[in-house]
Order: sequence, then structure tokens, then C-alpha cells
Amino acid sequence: MAIKIDRKLTPQKLVPKLERFFELSGQKILSIQKKWRAANGTPVFTVNGQYTTRGWTEWTHGFQFGSAVLQYDATGDERFLKIGRRGTVKHMASHVSHTGVHDHGFNNVSTYGNLRRLMREGKIVHDPREMEFYELALKVSGAVQAARWTDIPGGGYIYSFNGPHSLFIDTIRSLRSLAVAHQLGHALMGERDRKISLLGRLVQHAGATAAHGVYYGEGRDAFDVRGRTAHESIFNLNDGSYRCPNSQQGYSPFSTWTRGLAWAVCGYAEQLELFRTLTDAALKPFGGRHKLTAMLLKAATATADFYVSNSCTDGVPAWDTGAPKLHRLGNYLAKRSEPCNDFEPVDSSAAAIAAQGLVRLGNFLKNSGKKADGTRYRQAGLTIANTLLQEPYLSTDAKHQGLVLHSVYHRPNGWDHIPRGRKIPCGESSMWGDYHARELALMLLREARGECYLTFFDY
Repeated sequence: MAIKIDRKLTPQKLVPKLERFFELSGQKILSIQKKWRAANGTPVFTVNGQYTTRGWTEWTHGFQFGSAVLQYDATGDERFLKIGRRGTVKHMASHVSHTGVHDHGFNNVSTYGNLRRLMREGKIVHDPREMEFYELALKVSGAVQAARWTDIPGGGYIYSFNGPHSLFIDTIRSLRSLAVAHQLGHALMGERDRKISLLGRLVQHAGATAAHGVYYGEGRDAFDVRGRTAHESIFNLNDGSYRCPNSQQGYSPFSTWTRGLAWAVCGYAEQLELFRTLTDAALKPFGGRHKLTAMLLKAATATADFYVSNSCTDGVPAWDTGAPKLHRLGNYLAKRSEPCNDFEPVDSSAAAIAAQGLVRLGNFLKNSGKKADGTRYRQAGLTIANTLLQEPYLSTDAKHQGLVLHSVYHRPNGWDHIPRGRKIPCGESSMWGDYHARELALMLLREARGECYLTFFDY
């Protein structure tokens, strides 16, 4: 089965729901701002409706303050700009120079990047010194992210916090940091002042992920189904050879963790949009426009098709396509998602991430003259958005700090809260799920208002 695509939906028709969404969003942000104490660490996910933390890495810090910036963009309410600005200045500097994570695109583009964008758009007063502050942070962030590098034959990749042998599917979206820094004219400086292109490393990482983290039904192994993804790809550091798939947050290396799938859908779609703005001369040293676009498009369409075919009819997927008790749900793909079932959780955060990717991929294809395919992907994304903008996913309880319910963090580690009387995690939210739902909603609201197209990069 597949998502039951509503082909009549438009951003304009969603405006009442989008406005209600941002009304609730503002309440949640203010609640977190009032109650959260920085000494507790970074808010990650909710337990009984209250945001709490979990020691891993503080990869969600930028989503906390970036959400406030998005809220200001949507509503013009100065309270949220103040929260976003102050939080960024006070708490985000360590993330700019953080050499131990692959999450720069999450933390720094969501904060410094969004604030810079608002200034460039004229939504906040232009201040040359403030702009220099944002741009310096983004330049350093992109270079630090690119320095976390493993060479392999024919290329390389940004390695995960697991170490140099590990390539995560998630990092395709952290390429944002390299792209912004490159557009700002920055480069990574290596030994003996070797100038390393950030665009070059972006291209190589995207290619390595496409080759090893995405499957295409070409007989790679016994579980090679077109469009599925591996959370982690493992390499032999002695010779750089690929060894095997692995999974940290999914059920197994040979099933598909759907949030990782969603990162791929969204990451490749926005890279396609970015590459359209780059010149032929800029792309020529790395293979040229035709070759690079083909690589990105192959990965984007394969993962998008797999997502659409492996989600419930309303567009929300199970947390992993191979989760061990899915069979107990019967033909669950032929009906709407049931977040409070007794067997396996869904993941609304995967839906929020994938929806944006599907809309962007659809827009890219429509702009490339492929109207039928583009319309299908775009409407699938709008269908998912419509699902998340209403109950049971939209959190309307004023006492619940989460915005989008039924998100899952780390099912194998047992980190997700199971409410009393339930058998699986449900009813809780995550900082990344709420942020990406806001990003999706803002993109659609801006389109409905006739504002300029929302991107992380300059065009």
C-alpha cells in the first residue's frame, strides 16, 4: 500500500491549520523557556509531557533556539526573536567549534543560519556587526564539520560520533553547514596551508552516502530493496573499503529505520535545490552538473518512493520497517496510522522530516519539467503535513510541552517513555520532531503568503 495522496491540498487550504499550529507552537516554546534550566543540559524529548534530557550528544540544542526563530518568522512576535537571539549568543558557541559530532547542520544552521537569513530578508534590522557574527560562526562551523573526515577510495565522508569507521545516513542533512560556509567563500585549511574545498567535501560525502547508505534494487545483497536505507555504513580503515551496513537506532542493519530514511529524503532534495543555484564552473571540478544531479536525484527519488510505499495511508510510518511485532498489526499500511497500538510505535518526527523533503523534491521536479512526478511527491508531502497539523499528532494540551506527538528517539536503547497502561512508547514529542514540523509549517505558510521560498542557502 502507499500514502493515500490528497491531490487537492494546497498550502493556501492549510492556512487555518498552519495558523493554529503556530498558535500552539508559541505556547510550547514559552513553556519550555519558563521552566527549562540550562544546568540540566539540552532538552531532547518529553516524558509525561515535560521536556527532559538524555546524555548522548547535545545535538538538539540548536533546535531549541532555532524553533523560537522560526516562530518569529511565522508570527512576527518579538518575544521569540529575543529568545532565539539570546539563546544563540549565550549557549551555541561551543557547538560552532565542536569537533566531536557530525551535527553542525542541525545545531548551527538552525540558529546562526536562520538569524542570518532573517536579516538578509529584511525581517530583522540589518546590523553589519551582527551579520559578521552570524557569518563567522557559520564559516567556522562548516570547516569544523568538514574536518571530521575519513578518506576512502575515490572520495570520503564526514564520520559520525562513533568514530572514523562510521558513516551515518543522518549526516546528509548536516551538509547544510558545509554549503553555507562555501557560499560565504570559506574553505577548510589543512596541513601546509592546503586549501580544502567545502563544496568538494559536500559532494564526496553525498556520493559516499548515496553509494553505501542507500539501496537501489541492483543486487547489492539479499536485502537490496530499492529506496531503503542503512542507518550506518561501516568501513575498514586500513584500506578504506566498505564492509557492511549497521544500525544504531533502527531494528537491524537489514531493515529500514524510518527517521534515517527521512533524513535521506529531505537531505538529498534540498541538495538538489542547492546545486541548481551553483554555477557550472563551480561544479565542474567535482564531476559536473549532469553527473552530480543524476547522483542526487537517483538517491532522492529512490528514498522518496520507498517512504511513500512504506508509510500508513496518512503518511506516518512505523519507527522501523522491519520492527519485530509489525506483523501483529496486520496490513497496517492499508490504513491510517495507530500511534497508540499495542505492538510497535510510529514515528511522527520521521513524517515531519520526510514531508519537507517530498515537497522540495516535488518542487524541484516540477521546475525541471517533470510535472507528473513532481506533483505526486509534492502532494504526498502536503498530505503528511495535513496529518501532522491535526490530532492525534498535534498536541493541543496546554500542559504538554511537546508540539507534535508520537515521536520516537532510540527504541533499541529503551529511552522512549511508555505511558502507564500502554505497551509501547506513544504520546511524547522530540525537539527535532517539533523543530522540523515548524520548518515544514513555515515553508508552507510562507508559500501561502506569497513570501520568498524558504531555503537554508542563498539564492
